[in-house]
Order: sequence, then C-alpha cells, then structure tokens
Amino acid sequence: MKIGHKIKELRILNGLTQSELADRSELTKGFISQVERDLTSPSIATLTDILQALGTSLSEFFQEQEPEQIVFHKTEYFEKIDSEYKNKIEWIIPNAQKNEMEPIRLTLEPGGATVPDNPHEGEEFGYVLSGTITITLGKQKFRAKKGEAFYYIPDKTHYLSSRSGAVVLWVSSPPSF
Repeated sequence: MKIGHKIKELRILNGLTQSELADRSELTKGFISQVERDLTSPSIATLTDILQALGTSLSEFFQEQEPEQIVFHKTEYFEKIDSEYKNKIEWIIPNAQKNEMEPIRLTLEPGGATVPDNPHEGEEFGYVLSGTITITLGKQKFRAKKGEAFYYIPDKTHYLSSRSGAVVLWVSSPPSF
C-alpha cells in the first residue's frame, strides 16, 4: 500500500516542513522525503511516530472515508409543502440540520407565512430572491423586497410572511427547521 501521498497531505495540512516533521518524529528529512515519495516504507513503530507528530493515529490514518459532497443539485433538495401556512420549504443542502448552519429555499404563496418560531439562540439570515416579505420579530415588523437581505438574532418569537408571494434563501444557525 502506498502511503506517501497521504502523509505529505497531512504534513502540509499541519503546516509542517519535511524538516519539522523529521524533528518531531526523531527521523531525518531525507527519510521523510523518501516515505512521501513511496521510495521506502516505514516500520509500524516509525509510522506510528510520524502519525503521532501529525496529530493522528494508525486507525484514523487507514480509515476509508467517503469524499464529502460539496455541490448539490436541485434533484437532491428535500421539499416540504405546508398547506396550512401556504409555504414550501426546500432544504438546499440535504441533512443540513447536522451542521451549524441550515440554508433553505422558502417559497411563500400569496398570503403565506412560516410557522411562528419561539425565541432561541443563534442567528438567521435571508436574501429575498423574488417578491416582498414581512419579517415579524416579537411585536416589530420589517419589510424586505427582491434583492434585499435580512439578518437577526432570533431572541423573540419570529416568522416571515408575504401578501403577494415570495422566494427567500434563508440560513439559520443553529438549524431550527
């Protein structure tokens, strides 16, 4: 098994030169260079020393990981239609509730609104893609139209509504939908 490239990636990720890694693992720069080019294979004990200097373990190093998905297509969006509040929520990043932020695309039908949300910690940001919305924060109301953004701390009961319909890109941290 060739491990050199992965060791080099970890070294660079940790901001170390070959000399610094060699010093930390009590090896020579030349040996580290040979390992990274797969010209030599370290013993298990030496590999353990190198990996310890890189902040990882043998089990983590050899664990196979699926590449993380970065780009999501519309066909992967998760959609929920709420006929009571006349809105449609599209989670544009599937399973985003596990993240610190949860971006969604919100479509409000004429007369539609979001479910009122109780005060909570975090932040909420949005960008109006089309239409006009009313942002209700406690007893205050704010209007935003196409091309305008909004941001607030959700420390009061809050929701969005629209008389004529709107589409909003909405990001909530931590996820609250």
